[in-house]
Amino acid sequence: MDKDTNIVQQKRVPDLIIDGTDRKLLSALGEDSSQSYSDLGAIVHLSAPAVHERVKKMKAAGVITKTTIDLDGAKIGRPFLAFIHVNYTGAAARENFAKLHEDADVEEIHSVAGDSCLLIKARCTDAPALDRLLVRMREFGEVTNTRSHIVLTTLLERGPQAELD
Repeated sequence: MDKDTNIVQQKRVPDLIIDGTDRKLLSALGEDSSQSYSDLGAIVHLSAPAVHERVKKMKAAGVITKTTIDLDGAKIGRPFLAFIHVNYTGAAARENFAKLHEDADVEEIHSVAGDSCLLIKARCTDAPALDRLLVRMREFGEVTNTRSHIVLTTLLERGPQAELD
């Protein structure tokens, strides 16, 4: 059997041009992704099938990468929010830190420019849980220092905004 005949071809999705209606639709979905296509249609002045088609195209093009919910950290037992700046030496350390995606306390891991190598957003049950996370990080080796910033109050927390100014 020819190996090439068993390869599934990925359907190429053409680049999608996001127009003003798409941006308004994305903003509405960002506010509440559980809205019906009919309700979204009323917002953007399109029929429900037209909205469905636009959403389907944006998903296929990778503009919409997932549909999710926002959880209140305090109400689910994770009220302790911290941002951790990490410095390390050696390329292997970065790969080790990528493994932190398996840790439920870790929400985000960013490779950054500036006076840190990584910025990690962690939401824990309490200070001892953050301390345990920091100990695990130091076990990766090559960590030169960490600086943790504990959040006292969150004034604004949101994802990317679809509307352009």
